[in-house]
Amino acid sequence: MDISAPQRHGPIGIRLVRQRDAKPLQHELLSNREWLRPWEATSPDGPVSFDMRLGVRRLLQQYRDGSGVPFVMEYDGEVAGQLNVWGIARGSLASATIGYWVSRRFAGRSITPTAVAMATDISFRELRLHRMEICIRPENAASLRVVQKLGFRYEGLRRRYIHIDGDWRDHYAFALVREEVPEGVLERWTQGRAPQDAAAIPPADRLHA
Repeated sequence: MDISAPQRHGPIGIRLVRQRDAKPLQHELLSNREWLRPWEATSPDGPVSFDMRLGVRRLLQQYRDGSGVPFVMEYDGEVAGQLNVWGIARGSLASATIGYWVSRRFAGRSITPTAVAMATDISFRELRLHRMEICIRPENAASLRVVQKLGFRYEGLRRRYIHIDGDWRDHYAFALVREEVPEGVLERWTQGRAPQDAAAIPPADRLHA
């Protein structure tokens, strides 16, 4: 598996972001404001720019620096959203976090779980990372279904963890380590072997989130 080569599973694919993706990505972001706003990272210091040309340049710089891997998610070759492997830590931690967004017109086509599975497999096999984490707002039912489908393991409640939609929001944390998925996340899921209860959230955490 080559990190620079596009990865595909049926009509769904991920590939490294390119500078020319800025225009279609910005179009999807701006035309999906109501759909995406509740889940978008914001800044306590003020408004965040929607200039995707600058955003893509920053993502590519993070890639060159080794701190992140920015992917475009595609459906039948059309830009459907974006996925970032970010906060890459090397050495004794060897971990990263995944964040993503998908356009509303592509919702319900298994794009996000497929892309998350492929990106995690790339991170484990090619980047030699050991752990992948996804943090999700308790209200984000669609993203919670992603970790449930893929068998990510629930690790706990993080209070007021990330600034989202104008305030500090609680998040549930889920993770996988490489030893849990020797066959790969995508293979385990598509073969129906992902544990169905790994992402179960304890009632106490549901109560306090």
